[in-house]
Amino acid sequence: MSFIRLALCVAGVYSMFLLWAVSQERLSVPFASIDGGRDKFKSAIFIGTCQSALSSVSAFLYILLRRKPGQSFMETLGLEHAPELQTNGQANGHTKHPEKPSSRFSRSHLLWRYLQCSVFITLAAPFGFAALSYISYPAMVLGKSCKLVPVMLMNLLLYRRRFAPHKYLVVVMVTIGITIFMGLGDSKHGGSSKAKNALPPNANLIGLTYLLINLALDGATNSTQDEIFARHKVTGQQMMLWINIFCTILTTVLATLPLPYIPVLRPTPAGSELAVALEFIRTHPSIKIPLLQFAVTGAMGQLFIFETLQHFGSLTLVTVTLTRKMFTMLLSVVVYNHKLNAGQWLGAGVVFAGISVEALVKRKDVHVKRVIQEKEVAKIKSL
Repeated sequence: MSFIRLALCVAGVYSMFLLWAVSQERLSVPFASIDGGRDKFKSAIFIGTCQSALSSVSAFLYILLRRKPGQSFMETLGLEHAPELQTNGQANGHTKHPEKPSSRFSRSHLLWRYLQCSVFITLAAPFGFAALSYISYPAMVLGKSCKLVPVMLMNLLLYRRRFAPHKYLVVVMVTIGITIFMGLGDSKHGGSSKAKNALPPNANLIGLTYLLINLALDGATNSTQDEIFARHKVTGQQMMLWINIFCTILTTVLATLPLPYIPVLRPTPAGSELAVALEFIRTHPSIKIPLLQFAVTGAMGQLFIFETLQHFGSLTLVTVTLTRKMFTMLLSVVVYNHKLNAGQWLGAGVVFAGISVEALVKRKDVHVKRVIQEKEVAKIKSL
């Protein structure tokens, strides 16, 4: 059952985010206006608002459909825990005592953690978008491919969480494999010389700085999500609901307030970013379809993302998203007849070897846990 769930999660993440990537690329190029001109849509905050709002709705509908009979509304939203009964000693004739409420659960602490994740996500997106103005897309993909490293570092630094030795091996193998794949690729399509000459001399340093900030915030987000799952009894969809609600509130406030120009965080002219975005949509109607596709596929993809996060943890999730990028490249090879050199095939092999280590160890752990559970059941029955 665990393998089937993982396979469904991987299939959902791959399919939704492949379509999401297509619409994202479309949103990054100029759109034709009603007066014949062509302009780029610069409001990343508005795009994030559209996706987080639709993600909130999809998560809410999902948890309502999966609502258990007799469950209160607050329990459905993950803001209240149902009392549980302690069953130890029942077969020996001992009285069954109610289990004490967990002192680890705190609604205010839980909502604070959700808000913390939302702030990290809201701040990370503009830095990732800004980095693309200074470094090439392959360099961006290479940097994002090393996301496994900040996830583990943030878990270690923020929450003192330790991992099994094989997790570190998987991180190293996947990161090295994708680095080899990207580093030995053909870089002759990295951009025109005219575009490169327009960049400042320290463009790589600026882009790398933005990318490192983006990765650090991503790592803080994933590690905080792991902390929520470890401390609070919530589902992935409940987390998705509240994080996207807070993201929608934050981005709506940022887009509505007449803020001044702020590098990276507020690249549009002073004033209301929401008004600028709506005016752009009115004068560039061709943006509506890709914007809707971006929001819908992103919302559906997040359902699979949080399902994976809940049952398999952030490292497995990052591994899935990284390999999705690898499969995107491989799909491009098949569809567009690109050629991979021997070094790139070596990098792909290292990545898949790392994934195989994770899968084999996880399967062994599941088998060991199942044997222990069967022994415990047999012991209780013998009593």
